[in-house]
Amino acid sequence: MSEAKNDGGIRILFLGDVVGEPGRRAVIEQLASIREEHSLDFIIVNGENSAGGRGITPKISIDLLRAGAAVITTGDHVWDQQEIVSYFPTEPRLLRPINYPVGTPGNGSVVLETAKGKVAVIQAQGRSFIQPPLENPFLMVEAEAARLKEQGIEVIVLDFHAETTSEKIAMGRMLDGKVSLVVGTHTHVQTADETIFPNGTGYLTDAGMCGPEESVLGRCIDSVVWRFRTGMPTRFPIAKGAVKICGVIIEAEVSTGRCLQIERFVRKLEDFSGDEPSEGA
Repeated sequence: MSEAKNDGGIRILFLGDVVGEPGRRAVIEQLASIREEHSLDFIIVNGENSAGGRGITPKISIDLLRAGAAVITTGDHVWDQQEIVSYFPTEPRLLRPINYPVGTPGNGSVVLETAKGKVAVIQAQGRSFIQPPLENPFLMVEAEAARLKEQGIEVIVLDFHAETTSEKIAMGRMLDGKVSLVVGTHTHVQTADETIFPNGTGYLTDAGMCGPEESVLGRCIDSVVWRFRTGMPTRFPIAKGAVKICGVIIEAEVSTGRCLQIERFVRKLEDFSGDEPSEGA
């Protein structure tokens, strides 16, 4: 755990990519108790892989919000479930990457009021080794953070959905002092580099996933190993067994947005196996 001088503030939980039925059921069932145990004020969940491992549906979005998520972020699989396209304009708390072209359904940021003050969440997608190629996230996120600051919003969280650690770290360093937290998603593996940068921004390269622990990124081990051994296409069913809920908790000073404390979050649960159909590569 990394910590600065703690004068009190708003406590925020960010959960990494929810994978399939096991991951989302675990999150939905556990959010209330996690909120109470950690005295949380605000919860953000990445729903990127919550529908059978690819994308999100309106029903899943509603279920996560009802369970206690204040904001749901996504990523490169955001459009994989066709029905989500028409749902985006109706639900501002569901975000797609901000660096999509103008006119794309939905929004890349949102501001919500809490009992302790306003919180803004931004979603962006990286460009290194990830598809589809989008506009430059560095320029767009920097401009959005500045716009939010001009409106008097200090507590700002960025979910940076990106493949490479260098791109994520560079984003965190660029935004040091401009946002409260930069947290990476997409790789499904929780990193151990949580820190508070010199100017007060909390940072974690990847929040990890909420999904089956005995797996390859949430998928059945044998199928993924066979793909790598043979190079042949196959189905990648969601794995079964114990689930790990992974993320990060920060405390941010409401008046300045400075991260006062950052701590990785992990909770392991027993079997949450689901019956969803398998998904291909």
